[in-house]
Order: sequence, then C-alpha cells, then structure tokens
Amino acid sequence: MSSNKNSGPKPPPWDWRHKHFWTEGWGSLFLAVFIALFIRWGFVEAYVIPSGSMLPSLLIHDHIFVNKLTYGLRAPFSENWLVKFNEPKRGEVIVFKYPKDMSTFFIKRIVGESGDKIYYENGTLYINDKPVEKKVPANLDDFAWLRDADFTRDGNINDGKNNYVEFTEALPPGKGEEKGKDHSILLRKGDIYETFGPVTVPEDHLFVMGDNRMNSSDSRVWGFMPKQNILGRAMFVWLSCEETIPALPFLCNPTTIRWSRFFHQVN
Repeated sequence: MSSNKNSGPKPPPWDWRHKHFWTEGWGSLFLAVFIALFIRWGFVEAYVIPSGSMLPSLLIHDHIFVNKLTYGLRAPFSENWLVKFNEPKRGEVIVFKYPKDMSTFFIKRIVGESGDKIYYENGTLYINDKPVEKKVPANLDDFAWLRDADFTRDGNINDGKNNYVEFTEALPPGKGEEKGKDHSILLRKGDIYETFGPVTVPEDHLFVMGDNRMNSSDSRVWGFMPKQNILGRAMFVWLSCEETIPALPFLCNPTTIRWSRFFHQVN
C-alpha cells in the first residue's frame, strides 16, 4: 500500500503563514514585484533618449541603463540621500530630475563642478578662465550614426546632418581627478553663437550641457542643477532603433533596430 506525502488539502493561496504562499501563491508574485522595484530604486533603471540634445554621443531612441548606486542610496520617493558613495565628476553623463519640473527627467553632461567659473563664447567652453580644447576627432564613428531625420524633428525642415561638424572636446580633470575627459560635441556650421556667462557654480550644484551644443536646453537656459536631483550615471545602450512603432511610440520598430549599437558604452 503506497502513501502520498503531498496528500491533504492545500492551504488557501492568501495564507502567508504557509510556505506555499511564498513559492506558488500570491507571495511569489509579491516577492518578484518587490525585487524588481528594489533593483530599480537602488541599483539600475532603464531610460529612453527622446531628443537629439546629446548627439552624437547618444542617439534618439537609444535605450540606456543608468547606474543609480554609483553616487549613493536615496530614500524612496525622496531627493534625500541615505548614504553617499561618490561625488559626480566633470565629464560624466547623468540622468536627473529637471529643476523646473521634477516629474520630467533630463540627460546631460557635467561640465562644471561646484566653484567652477563657466563661460561660453563662439562655440568654445571656458572653465576657470581657460578655453577647453576642441580637437579634430580621431574617427567619425559617432558622426556616422547620424541621419538627416535626427535634425529635422520639431519642424526644423531645412536642417540636416551636413550642417553640423563634430569635434572632440577635452574637458580638464575634475576635483580629485588626474585625467580629463574627451568626448564628442556637435557644432552647427556658420551659426552665430550666443555668449553665456561668466557664472560661478554654487555649492551643491552642477553646470550641465548637451553635447549637441546648439540644440540643447541645459544650464545655459534654466540654470544650475542641484546635486540632489541626480538619479544616476548613464552606463551603456542596451537597445537602439531609428524609429518606433507609430501606434506604440514606446516600442522600437524591429525593422529599424541598430544591432551594432547594443552594449555601446556611454562615453
């Protein structure tokens, strides 16, 4: 005569005191959601690039992962830090809450730290009264990704890729750093560049700019960025496409995926 160890009535699916609740019942779903939210809150989160303000470093419809742990841990649903690990440094690309509307997220590059004197004139950035060198890029890999469609958005029907030139901007080392940061920028040919500054970055604030210098709403427009608004540092592209599905604009059109851009590091 055989016996069945699993015989007998199963506990109700809502009875949290039984192991069954946490392995096969509602508890397993709760744990999965909790773990996903915990990772998103404290470790890594995905974002999509909606505009061309960071061209050529980041393309429209690049899907990126953002490291939320690199600067510290923040209290949930708050701008207050529980613990801080590192200070944001010049040259890093960060995602942050837009100071004028905290429900909107922006992505820009840090060019000025607290105490820095910032001045911008004729396409040249000055940091602490020294011009930041602009060099001919070693290669045009970033520029090769660009299309005319990236510049004709928002009604700019007469704009196009040929109106722009890429440079490598050599940012000086930040506080406590030995080496500066080289990164790509775009400048529009023949434009009359507006003069900005000089301004001095206040304590606990940063000065941020887009790499597409003539098509970016950044600290030149809306002011300094409070450090407490930082969400994390951009890491790499995990998905990229030229176009999205018209009826579902948050999904990539699979026929326009940029396959070779997968795991592209954000410089």
